[in-house]
Amino acid sequence: MTALLLAAILAPVGASLAVLVAGWRRATATLIAFSAVTVLACGAALAFGVGSGTRFALNGLLRLDALTATMLIVIGVVATLATWASIGYLDAELAHGHTDLRGARLYGALTAGFLAAMVIAVCANNIGVIWIAIEATTVITAFLVGHRRTRGALEATWKYVVICSVGIAIAFLGTVLLYYAAEHAGAPAAAALNLDVLAAHAGGLDPDIARLAGGLLLVGYGAKAGLFPFHTWLADAHSQAPAPVSALMSGVLLSVAFSVLIRLKPVIGAATGPTFMRSGLLAIGLATLVIAALMLTVTPDIKRMLAYSSMENMGLIAIAAAAGTTLAIAALLLHVLAHGIGKTVLFLASGQLQAAHDSTAIADIGAVLRRSRLVGAALAVGVVVLLGLPPFAMFASELGIVRSLADARLTWALAVGMLLVAVAFAALARNAGRILLGAPAAAPEIAVPRTVAAALVVGIAASIALGVTAGPLTDLFATAAGEVGGAR
Repeated sequence: MTALLLAAILAPVGASLAVLVAGWRRATATLIAFSAVTVLACGAALAFGVGSGTRFALNGLLRLDALTATMLIVIGVVATLATWASIGYLDAELAHGHTDLRGARLYGALTAGFLAAMVIAVCANNIGVIWIAIEATTVITAFLVGHRRTRGALEATWKYVVICSVGIAIAFLGTVLLYYAAEHAGAPAAAALNLDVLAAHAGGLDPDIARLAGGLLLVGYGAKAGLFPFHTWLADAHSQAPAPVSALMSGVLLSVAFSVLIRLKPVIGAATGPTFMRSGLLAIGLATLVIAALMLTVTPDIKRMLAYSSMENMGLIAIAAAAGTTLAIAALLLHVLAHGIGKTVLFLASGQLQAAHDSTAIADIGAVLRRSRLVGAALAVGVVVLLGLPPFAMFASELGIVRSLADARLTWALAVGMLLVAVAFAALARNAGRILLGAPAAAPEIAVPRTVAAALVVGIAASIALGVTAGPLTDLFATAAGEVGGAR
């Protein structure tokens, strides 16, 4: 177990160092993709052997449970597709003079470092270490968002840094307060931030301090998850970042940040009662859904459309977490995986459209199904996944969320949420129809590099396979839900 956890962390760290030393070339680029495959393989191996309960490594610094294994699989799948596609993406960027070898070296090193930081965030047992890892993702991805160094990219970078830094500072205050409450509840000072220690002393935490800490943590980590009120960075950053980076940020970073809230919710709930975190998650989730649905109806840009779709899905995930039942958390985790794969396919496909048209405006793009079978199929499959239509997995996950909200007697939230989801559904379907079938202002050739094509084909296949059956992942999701879904 310890060896697998360390391999998942050290593989991307090693790849990052290799790119820094040897520069960007086919061998080092392949090494980054291989490090992502290693994370996926370690997550799958841990999932088969995790069982129920929690195990620890490195004197309690790392933890392994079903949620850890689930998030490693999500990170591994999305990162494998995105890093493999990055090879063709950077080859095209270099060929067209949009970057140079120095920029490519930085891109490769930071991408692998980004992957390592996310792995640490889901494997750490100490919420102080988790905070550092999440903060590291902000620093690293800031340079990736501004990769092209255009005016728009630099503006999006600064907006991203400022807003997420405020959010993560708020989360830091919540972490400090939680440490203070745990220490006064009898937790040893050296281990008061460990998740297992916090869980053991949760019932003895001062309710008022725990309530304040929980609110700060919810708002702070919610900022990184793209939730209201610090959601405004998301559309700008995702629209300006390179397509593979947008896939990583939208497909997995948001979920990694939210997984911290999933872990902390039972701790806060045990101290404050079940209604506090539930009310906060419902309020933030519904507010995020409102904003996302409305923005989807008016956005003229394909990458911003995908970003608002990510906001919509994170809002839905927050509402599911508010229900807090075993079914809700299991459906939430299936939703996270299905959304990650589908959104990765869509961002990679939209990157090829951006390269062909030198634009991301929906009005400039059309008839994609006729002009490129692969990109058209990828867009069509990705959109159907996001729309939650059968046979894809988000149909099952959304049904599970609906049922769990009804079981938790949150029918009012269910009604409001489904109305907003219907608005987002209509807007996304309308825009997708324009892109796939509408007549473009111009119809340049859509060239797809081999590695991007391979990532798209694998992503489409993975979306179909997950929709047909979740296989052994069903038991993994149920186990993870049982471990973290007990406190509402």
